[in-house]
Amino acid sequence: MIRIISLTEEGRDLGTKIKDVMVNQLSTDSALVSLHYKPKPFSNVVQAMFTSGDRIILICAMGIAIRTLAPVLKSKLTDPAVLVLDEDGRFVVPILSGHEGGANHWANELAGAISAETVITTAKPYIKPVYTLGMGCERHCPVSYLAELRDQCLDAVGLSLSDIHSVSSIDLKFDEVGLIQMAKEMDRPFNTWSVRALSEVEHLLSTKSDYVYKTVGVYGVAESAALVGAKQETGEEAELILVKQKNAKATCAIARSYPSQQVPEINVIKSSQIL
Repeated sequence: MIRIISLTEEGRDLGTKIKDVMVNQLSTDSALVSLHYKPKPFSNVVQAMFTSGDRIILICAMGIAIRTLAPVLKSKLTDPAVLVLDEDGRFVVPILSGHEGGANHWANELAGAISAETVITTAKPYIKPVYTLGMGCERHCPVSYLAELRDQCLDAVGLSLSDIHSVSSIDLKFDEVGLIQMAKEMDRPFNTWSVRALSEVEHLLSTKSDYVYKTVGVYGVAESAALVGAKQETGEEAELILVKQKNAKATCAIARSYPSQQVPEINVIKSSQIL
């Protein structure tokens, strides 16, 4: 669900415009977008929306947004995306889950639709990262299960198939027909990694499964494979942008890494108009 929240009449007018744009230009289901004008009690309502996993667009002062959401923040890997706009609609600022929750991508999309400017304040926003899919599955898993889960994961972080560099798994799956076929249909490499290689990123896993460890020798296939795949492409440490997701027959995670020669150790505000 996408919640658009405003505190002023001008903000309400902008919120109405944003809802219309999202439905008619960005192909968002109208049933999934709601507009809220001066909800009361404000903090409780907004916090409840956030903790339920709703994406939020706040049309208000940045300070109000930060003070309201600070008590319910948990993790960049699980918190929903949040955008803040000024009531004139000049700037769109992703303040939470910029990379992991797709807020940066969402902000750029919305800003383009309403002729606003995106203000990115996360580190390395303009560097093109390498994204990799890590996948595990039951033996002889149908491609349909793999592709459905893959697409759900990409949607969750605002990525498309064209953003993905490669598909990775454990070397036990080197001959898994479904994974091979899926990667071929994506026109992307399918790489498999040894237990030893996957074990090197164990400290980066979001969860560890003793069952998986006893079965294949690592604590998680999808997350480990995604991390190793991304790291191998750039030579730099990778990070998860989507922790392991699963359906009845498969698991999927997404990782990214930045090429070392391109990464400046600074934060950047992408705007020529803000003083």
